[in-house]
Amino acid sequence: MRVVRMNITIPQELARKVDEVTGPRKRSQFISEALKHRIEEIEYEKVQRALEEGYKARKEEGHSAAAEFEAADLEGWDDY
Repeated sequence: MRVVRMNITIPQELARKVDEVTGPRKRSQFISEALKHRIEEIEYEKVQRALEEGYKARKEEGHSAAAEFEAADLEGWDDY
């Protein structure tokens, strides 16, 4: 995998906590994994919102179709 060097700034306290968790030699790996995880979360949330919007749109279509065929659905039930 190709890597790119980035110069970023983070709060000193956060850097200290990263070092406590990973050690100073594992910062890049830890930050890469954290970024990857966060990006996956954002992409998942984006898909979920799109699905929700699609379901809401389909729900209205379903109600319209049900109302349109309601008479046909009930036709013949009086005979029983």
